[in-house]
Amino acid sequence: MTLEQLNTALYEKIYAEQQEFISSLKTMTPENVIQYAYELVIREDILLSLEENDLDEKQCKALLREKKPLDKLFLAWEKHEGDHMNEIRDCIENKANELIKLARVRVDRDSR
Repeated sequence: MTLEQLNTALYEKIYAEQQEFISSLKTMTPENVIQYAYELVIREDILLSLEENDLDEKQCKALLREKKPLDKLFLAWEKHEGDHMNEIRDCIENKANELIKLARVRVDRDSR
């Protein structure tokens, strides 16, 4: 197999795994689906990343050997996620600071 074929095979395997996951969600109550919402989003992001970025031959083969590579990738993400919360905190702080500046500009403008 060429590298392109390996990446395509990996993408197709993970896509099929994601479709099975979505099908299982459809059988659950809305309350249960909500519990899996985060996992669904991250799994979609993993799939999107694989669609846009190719892996090398050894990486593809290693993941293709797994029965459920998407499950493995999601579990790896959960352990790795440390920076994600820092990015959210930074975003919150930046937006709050931006709103503070806008409020100051409005007060200055209204006081003239």
